[in-house]
Amino acid sequence: MTNNTPSTIARSLPDTVPTRYWHALDDGRIQCDLCPRHCRLKEGQQGLCFVRARQNDQVVLTTWGRSSGFCVDPVEKKPLNHFLPGTPVLSFGTAGCNLACKFCQNWEMSKSRQMDSLADQALPEDIADAAERAGCRSVAFTYNDPIIFLEYAVDVARVCRDRGIRTVAVTAGYISEEARPDFFPYFDAVNVDLKAFTERFYRNICGGELANVLDTLRYIRHETDCWLEITTLLIPGENDSPEEVEELSRWILTELGPDVPLHFSAFHPDWKMPDVPATPAETLQRSRHIALRVGLRHVYTGNVHDAEGASTWCSGCGELLIERDWYQLGDWNLDARGCCANCGTALPGVFETRPGTWGRRRRPIAISAV
Repeated sequence: MTNNTPSTIARSLPDTVPTRYWHALDDGRIQCDLCPRHCRLKEGQQGLCFVRARQNDQVVLTTWGRSSGFCVDPVEKKPLNHFLPGTPVLSFGTAGCNLACKFCQNWEMSKSRQMDSLADQALPEDIADAAERAGCRSVAFTYNDPIIFLEYAVDVARVCRDRGIRTVAVTAGYISEEARPDFFPYFDAVNVDLKAFTERFYRNICGGELANVLDTLRYIRHETDCWLEITTLLIPGENDSPEEVEELSRWILTELGPDVPLHFSAFHPDWKMPDVPATPAETLQRSRHIALRVGLRHVYTGNVHDAEGASTWCSGCGELLIERDWYQLGDWNLDARGCCANCGTALPGVFETRPGTWGRRRRPIAISAV
C-alpha cells in the first residue's frame, strides 16, 4: 500500500467521467437512459442511483475509481457454485443503487448517498495488480449494483481480461436494452438477483419492473458467453409461496433452460423491513425441491446451514459432485473434463482440473491509486 497524501490520490482520479446513455428533452431536462428508471434531471441533479448526475448539460458518473472497500472472498459467496469453485475472488463495490428494495441486505453501501463512504480509491490497473498479488482468479463487482457504475466496471474488466483475470458481475439486472450490449459481454460470470416473480413485488417493494429483469436474463443467457446463475431471496409472506416459486422455476426452465443454477437465499430482518421474520430453513428446502421437481437440475439454498442444499449433485446419476459446508469444499468428484467421475455426465459451468482451496476466509485489503 502506498503512502500518498489525500491530495496526491485525488489528482490521480477524475472528478467525473462522461457517459453516453442520455438524451435531451424538449422541456430542458436531460433523461438518463442507462436503466428503465429514466431519471429526468435538471442541471446539478443526481439520479435515484446517486452516482449519475447532470453536470454541464450531460450525464456524468461521479464515482469512477472510488470504492466502498475491497475484500477477498470465496467465489461461492457471490453466490456462484459452478464458476471456479473454491477459488478466491477480489470483491468491491461503490455506493448507491438504481432500485429501492425495502429489504436490502447490503444497505450501508447500496443505499449510501455519502461520498465519504467511498473510502478506497483505485485505478483499474491497481485492482488487477491487487488481484494478482492476492492470488485471485477473478474480480467481482458486488456489494452494490455495478450497472450504475458501468463505465468504471467496464474499464476494470478490460484491464483484468488483458491480465487473464476473470470478472464477475453481481447485479439485479435492471438495465436498459441499449446498455446491455455495452456491459455484459465484458464479464465472464453473472449472478442476477431475480427478486420475485410478480410485478406487484417489484413495484411495491423494489420500485422497479419485473419484465425488464426477465428481458435481461434472456439477453445474458442467449446473447452472451457469460456464465449465468440466479439468486432469489425468499421473504416470508412476500415471495415465498409454493405457487410463486413454481412459476418462477418454470419460467427459468422454459426461457433459460434446465442448467442455469438457481439459489434460494434466506432473508434476515433489515433496512425498512425489520419486523419481517427471517426465512426458515424449511422454506428454502421446500422451494429447492419444488424447483428440482419442475425440472431445474442445479438448485441451491443459501444463508442457512444446509450441506445437502449447498452441495452440487450429478443430474445424471445423482452422485455427489462438489461437497460444500458453508463455503468450505469437501469431496470433489469431477474428472479433468468437468464431468461426473461416476457416470460421465457433464456439469455445466466453468471449472479447472482441481478445486481451489480458499475455503471460508474473508480478507479485507486496502488499495490506493497512485
